[in-house]
Amino acid sequence: MFERIKEDVQCAFERDPAARTTFEVLTTYPGIHAILMHRLSHWLSNQGLKWLARVLSNIARLFTGIEIHPGANIGRRFFIDHGMGVVIGETTEIGDDCTLYHGVTLGGTSWDKGKRHPTLGNDVVIGAGAKVLGPIYIGTGVRIGSNAVVIKDVPEGMTVVGVPGRLVSGVSKPDKKRQEIARKMGFDAYGSTRDMPDPVATAINGILDHIHAMDERLEDMCQGMKSLGAEVGDIDLPDLGPCELHHVENKEIKDSGIVEHKDTEPDPKSDS
Repeated sequence: MFERIKEDVQCAFERDPAARTTFEVLTTYPGIHAILMHRLSHWLSNQGLKWLARVLSNIARLFTGIEIHPGANIGRRFFIDHGMGVVIGETTEIGDDCTLYHGVTLGGTSWDKGKRHPTLGNDVVIGAGAKVLGPIYIGTGVRIGSNAVVIKDVPEGMTVVGVPGRLVSGVSKPDKKRQEIARKMGFDAYGSTRDMPDPVATAINGILDHIHAMDERLEDMCQGMKSLGAEVGDIDLPDLGPCELHHVENKEIKDSGIVEHKDTEPDPKSDS
């Protein structure tokens, strides 16, 4: 029991730069309080004391804002950052080294008894406000972006964003040394990265590229048919023009224009 508590406290130091002392983590982190209370309520539930387990889980929800059903199976080194609004259903299964942020729901989509909540593999990160619904499997190393809605299985090592959730990239498995270096350099907080691609823009850009290629090929075919003596009617097609979609990054709207932020210090002589 004490080894589990030590692991829960230690993972707070590894995943939250704001953590300073063990006493601070034990007394002020609602995610830690919810996990410790769940360990006890889960044990009571397994001993057949279902009502008492539910009462204890409700007390934990009252003080932490985190609702974890006593029946949920949670692995080691599980961390809930901030925590308010997190809901974890009865038949949820969570592997080791997983991280959830505030507003995450691991819920069901059916009123039938039996397995109706998600199963998470190891090292899964779910961003703030994300909803993972139904008896689906989330593979090891998956990253789910903030406010995503996931209702289908996610393969190992993928990143999911959007509503409904879309797979946007696969991450190669790093070895243990690379994992340690990545953790030292910075944790991928909220299940997102600065260079995460936009799946909608990527898909539309792919369609536009295909249309441009097809247009050029049709033009070449018409020219070839004309050179052989065939009569091909000229149809004025609207010019597609440059239709590429760009990702908005480090920009803000100012005076009805787009101004890029520059990584330079302001001029002290400037009035603004």
